Amino acid sequence: MAQQALTIEPQSETTQTGIDRDTWVANALTGVLCDSVVLLIKTQGYHWNVVGPLFQPLHELTEAQYLDLFEAIDTIAERIRALGELAPMSITDMISQARLTEEDTVRSAQGMLEQLISDNEALVRHLRETASLAARQGDGATEDLMNSRMAAHEKAVWMLRAIAAS
Repeated sequence: MAQQALTIEPQSETTQTGIDRDTWVANALTGVLCDSVVLLIKTQGYHWNVVGPLFQPLHELTEAQYLDLFEAIDTIAERIRALGELAPMSITDMISQARLTEEDTVRSAQGMLEQLISDNEALVRHLRETASLAARQGDGATEDLMNSRMAAHEKAVWMLRAIAAS
C-alpha cells in the first residue's frame, strides 16, 4: 500500500465547489504565477547586484519585495491546485508562459528601478485582467487574491518610484 502511494502522480481534478471547473481562470492564474516567478528572480538578482548611491535603499526594498513575491507565488500556485489544475513545475515551463522576460542585461541602479517599475506595472495589468475574468466566472476567491496582489504591486511601484526620484 505504501509503495503504491509513492507512485501516485498529480493530475487535473474535477472540483465540486460551486463553480464549474474553469481552465480559463486556472490558465490565467498560471500566467500570473509565471510572471511572478520571473519578477521574483529579477528582483532578487537586482538585490544581489545593485551598486552606487542607491545601494542601501534599493537593496532593502528589493529584499522586502522578493520575500513578498516568494509567499505570493506559493499562494497563487495553491489556488491553481484548488481549482483542480496542475501548477507548472519547471523554470523552463514558467518562463515560456510568462509575459515578463528574464533579465539579460547588467543595469545601473537607475536602470534596475526603471525595469522593476515597468515589470510591476505590467504585472498589475495582468492581475487586473485575471481578476476581471475570475469575476465573470463567479470565482470570488481568485478575484480577491488578484485584487490583493494588485495592491501589493501598486505599492511596490510607488516605493520604487519614490527611490527613483531621489
